[in-house]
Amino acid sequence: MGTFYNSRALEWFECGRTELMRRKLGLSYAELEAKNIFLPLVEAHLEFRGGARYDDLLDVASTLEMSGRARLRFGVQITQNRSGKPVVRGYTIHAFADAEGKPIRPPVWFLELMEKAAAT
Repeated sequence: MGTFYNSRALEWFECGRTELMRRKLGLSYAELEAKNIFLPLVEAHLEFRGGARYDDLLDVASTLEMSGRARLRFGVQITQNRSGKPVVRGYTIHAFADAEGKPIRPPVWFLELMEKAAAT
């Protein structure tokens, strides 16, 4: 069909949220998981707004906010680098879980990282 396969967008969302956590919170997913904190995906919403082809340069802009007391919402907008035309936008919601997959509240230190990131 001359455009990317639709599930590829979720991989781009993952790259965006990984880099957002690293850059804004100073915390990688690996570091989070080493502390036995996991963020399983519980919801995804995507709006396909335009095409992208292999080797197109894309910009990924991600945001982070709490969604309730124990969930994170990562918003994502992907656009063509040269033209700025929209490709896909949406969000994913992730619950906080322990190593066994049981829901937990976000640790205080994580909430403090979020507060610090929001202030900058």
